Amino acid sequence: MTGPIMTDTLGKNAENTRGRPFKPGNPGRPKGARNRATLAAEALLDGEAEALTRKAIERALDGDILALKICLDRILPPRRERAVVLDLPHFGTCGDAGEVSAAILGAVANGTITPGEAGELAKLVAAHIDILEISERYEQSAIIFPPLGKLLRRPAHSVDDD
Repeated sequence: MTGPIMTDTLGKNAENTRGRPFKPGNPGRPKGARNRATLAAEALLDGEAEALTRKAIERALDGDILALKICLDRILPPRRERAVVLDLPHFGTCGDAGEVSAAILGAVANGTITPGEAGELAKLVAAHIDILEISERYEQSAIIFPPLGKLLRRPAHSVDDD
């Protein structure tokens, strides 16, 4: 024996079930809008930034390690990435990609760069290959379709030539 199906209850719960928090046409808080608590804190600190900064510097100079850390983090924030200095072969055609890839792998093998940095460089190489292939396709199309070649010609003089 099965119990009765309560469709009325399901229908009532469907209205209260949380899905999208806003009705269509109501985007919610605009992008960049700040919380009321943040605005209140900014209002309290308004005009006091210079005095607070001076106090933090004085405490740092007196040996307060936390104040020193705050000051140094503001002066010299931690770097997210380091600059990669790597001597790569010329990369003018898709055929040069093998040499460039080998140079990147060699740099990982000898410890010049990390595997993560090599992965990012490989993405750049792949993007450059895509650009070279597109450029080659356009050049071939310009030969086949001469009117297209007029559109693809580089200007004789550009701003960078000066």
